[in-house]
Amino acid sequence: MVNELTEARRIRVTGVVQGVGFRPFVWRLASELKLNGWVKNDAAGVEIHAEGRNLDVLITRLRSEAPPLARVDAVTLQPAQVESHAGFMIVESTGGKVSTAIGHDTAPCAACLAELFDPDNRRYRHPFITCTHCGPRYTVTRRLPYDRPQTSLAPFPFCPDCQREYTDPADRRFHAETTCCPNCGPRLQLLDAAGQPMAGDPIAAALALLNAGKIVAIKGLGGFHLACDARNAATVALLRERKQREEKPFAVMLGAVLSAPTFAVLTADDVALLESSERPIVLLPKQPAADALLAGVAPGLGEIGLLLPATPIQCLLFHDAPDLVLVMTSANPHGEPLVIGNDEALQRLAGSADAFLLHDRDIVVRCDDSVRRVDGFVRRARGYVPRAIRLPHQVPSVLAVGGWFKNTICVTRGNEAFVSQHIGDLDNAAACGFFEETVTHLLHILDVTPEIVAHDLHPDFHSTRFAAAFAAERGIPALGVQHHHAHIAAVCAEHGVTEPVLGLALDGIGLGTGGADGTAWGGELLRVEGPSFERLGHLRPLALPGGDVAAREPWRMAAAALHALGRGDEIVRRFADEPAAATLLKMLERGIHCPQTSSAGRLFDAAAGLLGACRRTSFEGQAAMLLEGLAARHGPVAALAGGWRSEAANCLDLLPVFAYLADCEEASGGAALFHATLAAALVDWVAGAAVRTGIRHVAAAGGCLLNRLLVAALRAGLAARGLTLMEARTLPPSDGGLALGQAWVAANASNAANECRQP
Repeated sequence: MVNELTEARRIRVTGVVQGVGFRPFVWRLASELKLNGWVKNDAAGVEIHAEGRNLDVLITRLRSEAPPLARVDAVTLQPAQVESHAGFMIVESTGGKVSTAIGHDTAPCAACLAELFDPDNRRYRHPFITCTHCGPRYTVTRRLPYDRPQTSLAPFPFCPDCQREYTDPADRRFHAETTCCPNCGPRLQLLDAAGQPMAGDPIAAALALLNAGKIVAIKGLGGFHLACDARNAATVALLRERKQREEKPFAVMLGAVLSAPTFAVLTADDVALLESSERPIVLLPKQPAADALLAGVAPGLGEIGLLLPATPIQCLLFHDAPDLVLVMTSANPHGEPLVIGNDEALQRLAGSADAFLLHDRDIVVRCDDSVRRVDGFVRRARGYVPRAIRLPHQVPSVLAVGGWFKNTICVTRGNEAFVSQHIGDLDNAAACGFFEETVTHLLHILDVTPEIVAHDLHPDFHSTRFAAAFAAERGIPALGVQHHHAHIAAVCAEHGVTEPVLGLALDGIGLGTGGADGTAWGGELLRVEGPSFERLGHLRPLALPGGDVAAREPWRMAAAALHALGRGDEIVRRFADEPAAATLLKMLERGIHCPQTSSAGRLFDAAAGLLGACRRTSFEGQAAMLLEGLAARHGPVAALAGGWRSEAANCLDLLPVFAYLADCEEASGGAALFHATLAAALVDWVAGAAVRTGIRHVAAAGGCLLNRLLVAALRAGLAARGLTLMEARTLPPSDGGLALGQAWVAANASNAANECRQP
């Protein structure tokens, strides 16, 4: 007979609750509370049937004591009939409409590391050690629910010992889908440049090659890395040559955070971020000796990217060589997508790698390393994707396809937005293929059928053309969203803001709305409210001599600034070693092939060109990064008095500061002055708009917001004027966050249209 004091509840837990040890956590909790019933995974999350007299305690502790990798979004209850279960069980997963999310990849936990280096443990030096609390998730999962048959571990049947652990609710590896051991797991192998197996222990042999100045391709969680000794300048230069990566900085992996102060200046928060389970590349201010110690790793820049081992293979390498310092750069030749397959690596990295440290566990999803600082992201990928961004209300299902540079896509479901891993620039067929592959995978794994597709206004972007075809095939609307509106909308979505804001959008170039002046935008002051925006002002346009080529040759922007100052006669003399200087002057004088742009990014280029900091760039944003490095080394200065002026139609003119820079003989001091003056001008500009509109909240975004010095000055300046600055925190402020803004605009436009149609 059922105890009349027994109650029963059906409990639904949603969030990141699969593949993180949630069911055994529930089992242990229910057993402790002497409850009967069962727990299972299904497409919506975790479902629990619990019977007993401590149900309120269970419900409270489900939230407060969840496993470390879990994220509990909601716990909902329904009355249930007592079924008189004997004890508490974990039952098989069931299907249905997917509304849960897969977890992110994490570095080995402390318990797994202890086993990895314990000679008496059966997983001693096992390169694929993992448990419920760590290891790969997103990059090995083909579909939900998250069970072993749906992962790339499916081809590796359990040995009896692993089977026993997997089925024991009291074990740390209970239903840890990537569980394996040396008897039943994947195999590590070292191949030479011709793809032939090399003798000896793969870890020891790989270390010997690295110490001998060789370049080794190492298979990671979301793709291969090309690794070499970071302190061997000749090898670093060779890697640059083979990868055709002239000056773009490399990331450096260290064995422990104790080594980091040799190369970078760290705070306690930086240490915590480096050691976090997500293991991002962390951008840190360089120590003065860093460039001498790591010649060629991050030339001329003020920051260096450091990271700690994120996989057991990497942990083994550094355990055996604690003083090792490795360049670890993504294995994606010529800007193409990451290499993930073994055969693909041997083919695409031929000529780049001297050897290949690989294994036979497939990577299902390409996912690059995340790059970030304590206060935000530069690139969001491994360790953070596919975490959902919570929205302030339910929205229609939207697919947003981002832009051209630093592409990501976004899919909304309910009150969540899922932004993909970094895809990259859509400037080659392979990258476009990766983009389409990501759309298919994310829609599939989330089980979302979009109701609307959002894209950039630029008609020539691959993402825009894809959106149009995708929408036409399915008979759903496609909505173009202005580039800078999307930048600001991304910040609004992240912060859950629905009221009007002032938007400060500062980036390279984005297509405007076809205004009377026909300029490409990039330094904009907007009023943004949901699906609509108004352009309140912009930076004074400068010419782009030669069009897009001016974005790659800062001396051209310097020449444009001189011409705008009425000093065009100086161009040929200043740039006498540039064969095109005389032709460029004629172009500026006649207005031929010199489109106008309000881009803030091109102002940084002009300043770098005038100061001699950078004539030509080898990667996007290089001139601005070099300028920031110069300014940081110089130290803070006051803004130039009279360094800007406001013109008609709220146009902010920075030509006065360029007049000063044109005669400045000390590059670092000029760089510091430019940063201080630009920030002061922007604060004054925004504060004036706040007075006119009565809006006190400012959302700032765009690639220029990656500049530490500029952002710090904006924060301080706007706060002093009583204004609240909202910044991107969970996504990059650059084009990596564009898709979220597009999705937010489209979702709000759809909601507004539906409200209008209601009687």
